[in-house]
Amino acid sequence: MVSSTFKTRPLAAAAVLLGVAQVALAHEHHMDHIEEGHAISDDPIDSILWIHILIQTLAWGVLFPTGMVLGIIRSKWHVYVQTTGTVLAVVGYFLGHKHKGRQFAPNIHSKFVPTVMLLLILQVAMGIYLKLHLERGMHGKVRKVVVKAHGVVGKLMPVVTWVQFLFGGITAMGFCRGDHTGQCLAHFIMGSAFIGYGIVLTILLLVGQYWIKRTGRSQEFFDSLVIAAWGCVNTFTEHRWGGPWVANDLQHTSMGIIWWCAGLVGIWLSRKRDGRPKRNLIPGIVILLTGYAMSAHPQHLPLSTMVHTVFGYTLMAAGAARIIEIAFVLRDRNCISEDGTDPNSFQYLTPFLLYASGFLFMGATEEQMEILSEANVTHVSYVLILYSIAFLLFLFVNMLLHLYAVNTWTTNKSDAEAPRANGHMVNGHTRTNSGLRDAQEFELAGLISDDEDDESPVESKPRRPLPAQP
Repeated sequence: MVSSTFKTRPLAAAAVLLGVAQVALAHEHHMDHIEEGHAISDDPIDSILWIHILIQTLAWGVLFPTGMVLGIIRSKWHVYVQTTGTVLAVVGYFLGHKHKGRQFAPNIHSKFVPTVMLLLILQVAMGIYLKLHLERGMHGKVRKVVVKAHGVVGKLMPVVTWVQFLFGGITAMGFCRGDHTGQCLAHFIMGSAFIGYGIVLTILLLVGQYWIKRTGRSQEFFDSLVIAAWGCVNTFTEHRWGGPWVANDLQHTSMGIIWWCAGLVGIWLSRKRDGRPKRNLIPGIVILLTGYAMSAHPQHLPLSTMVHTVFGYTLMAAGAARIIEIAFVLRDRNCISEDGTDPNSFQYLTPFLLYASGFLFMGATEEQMEILSEANVTHVSYVLILYSIAFLLFLFVNMLLHLYAVNTWTTNKSDAEAPRANGHMVNGHTRTNSGLRDAQEFELAGLISDDEDDESPVESKPRRPLPAQP
């Protein structure tokens, strides 16, 4: 049974969120200090707005992703972390509307707020419903749908959060308006794609080998499929057909062409003659060639040229590292260890370089380069800062995956001197295959089943055995 205290707490949170949604629609923007033709006023960002930024970063960027992983591993802390994040998100929301100082014209960041808060309200409402354990009659069928929807929205939240964070940064600086919109979209979309690809590679490297094996496809099949699709889009969107070819149109379009051409080859080479999956080097080659093209991308400012050059070199390094990993480290295998839980240290290089490439590309828009150039900021200092941010995100993703992995794999310390499990030992202790769940699952069965105590620790949850690895 769920205590009445526990029931009223989320209900109160839901009531607050409903009030937030109404305020979001009625909020007025003060623009009396904004000069005509500008997106922001010349006032500095005040302390209240800085607190808003910090609180929302903590809530949406740290607590909610952590709570999502805690939900996947069926931890009792999932509800508490998500509740804390929700409270902070509401507080941060009101601070964002009560700040003084810099004023902003109507912008995408404020227009996207109702969507973000609606998702949060929906997630909280579904969580409350699941915690009430209503299973009789029609609720039995509704419950299954809500479990799936709760998982889908939970995994969608980090993506929505990333987009809103980017909108916030763009709005704070008054970027990406007028003639700058197109190149701004290209930089932020492509940069986010590189970071997203790096995160996916990190997940597959650390906890996703079983999922890849279960699909019956090689990882390069999925990589090449995305590359081919993205190339088709770029081929027909980088140039305004019917108009003159200007600036870098031809280079952008040719990059799209090589992406879909190489992607088709990668798809074809991803299977052996007998239909079994096979590794190939095509995605790594595409990344390397893209880096080469971007390193020689002509720019108007010397600072922009140098940043784009470093971005290109970083992307080339990511492609080269991927080729070396598959051909020489793995030798066409899926993983080094038999159970896929102990990657080679070299395998971390490609994902990190993709993180760094993404931040470098997002940080190289025309308006950013103009501001930094006027402030006499050297490309070396700027690149080091962007690499530092990449390291922090890489650390956070690895921490979340570690939290997931240590609660889905068990290490029996009492068996340290026992024979090796499947001939493999980790850190001197036998690593038993006792339940690595599919990294794509997000069903909070542990939080919503009647046969489980709400306060039971993670360690008491039953774990499904893994099939033996080849």
